[in-house]
Amino acid sequence: MRVAIGLGIANEDFERAADFVQEAERLGVYSVWSAESWGHDAATPLAFMAARTKTIKLGAGIMQISGRTPAMTAMTALTLAQMSGDRFLLGLGASGPQVVEGWHGQQFGSTVQRLREVIEILKIAISGAKLAYEGELYRLPRPGGEGKAIRSAAKPHPGIPVYLATLSPKSLQLTGELADGWVGTSFMPEHADVFFNHIAAGAAKAGRSMSEFDLMAGGVCAFGDDLEKLIAPRKPGLAFTLGAMGSRQHNFYNQAFQRAGYAGLVQEVQRIYLEGRREEAAALVPDEMILQTNMLGTEAMVKDRIRAYREAGVTTIRVEPEGEGFAGRLATLGRFVELVKDVDREG
Repeated sequence: MRVAIGLGIANEDFERAADFVQEAERLGVYSVWSAESWGHDAATPLAFMAARTKTIKLGAGIMQISGRTPAMTAMTALTLAQMSGDRFLLGLGASGPQVVEGWHGQQFGSTVQRLREVIEILKIAISGAKLAYEGELYRLPRPGGEGKAIRSAAKPHPGIPVYLATLSPKSLQLTGELADGWVGTSFMPEHADVFFNHIAAGAAKAGRSMSEFDLMAGGVCAFGDDLEKLIAPRKPGLAFTLGAMGSRQHNFYNQAFQRAGYAGLVQEVQRIYLEGRREEAAALVPDEMILQTNMLGTEAMVKDRIRAYREAGVTTIRVEPEGEGFAGRLATLGRFVELVKDVDREG
């Protein structure tokens, strides 16, 4: 099983983040992923990291499809693939209505079809072929205009891996049909079928095998004997995810936990959170959910969680190492990498 980390940039501290990624590369970490919400974009920090590293894969986790035209996404992917020596991993996602409509000013909806068409257009563009496409949402060149089908002037990179951050059953099926990997969230190994059954169905439809996919999921890693002390700081974040990551009607994270058997509970957390009672919402989050979505406790306990991810079918375990300062986080990452190696050696 491979190890991935998030970039974790805090505003303008790119130098410190690069130092950490360099150390992660030295430890053998497979990939680093740059997030995108409504602050820093996902792509530009990866260019910075490409110049500071040599072997670690550089993942966009994820680029929002409503924030760019498909052609611009292809241009960015081609540029990062070229400058990194083909280390770029293109993660895409639909985001949610608050970001799509509130931040980008685009209409939210038709997310599965939009993802499909973006991927299909992207693959034409990065292959070096002329960009001609007719879909339900995109038509290139634009009908009735003066444009013509254009071939990218950049060197083709048809092998850029495409990852999708998906949660709904239909979008998970699309992942199995068209993508090379999955960027997992709201994931509990004990309920992996909530995600992987749909990915497998999409793969079967396309005549593909699950062995072809990189399935990435994980959570926070923190070592210690006092579980209560490790669990408590995680609850407000999960309450935020359940309550505010999306609108009242469209919270795909909340819906994923509902399908895992927590329907009544997570709906109540959302209701209370949206009423502004955030502390009460956090208090409702059970310890079990924190433990199943993270890797907390003694080395033996963390090792058991790594085994759970591996047995569930996860091929890349993504970790957010916690510790005091730079040195503490790095020490946690080093211990975690060694535990993953131990689990892999068990066969």
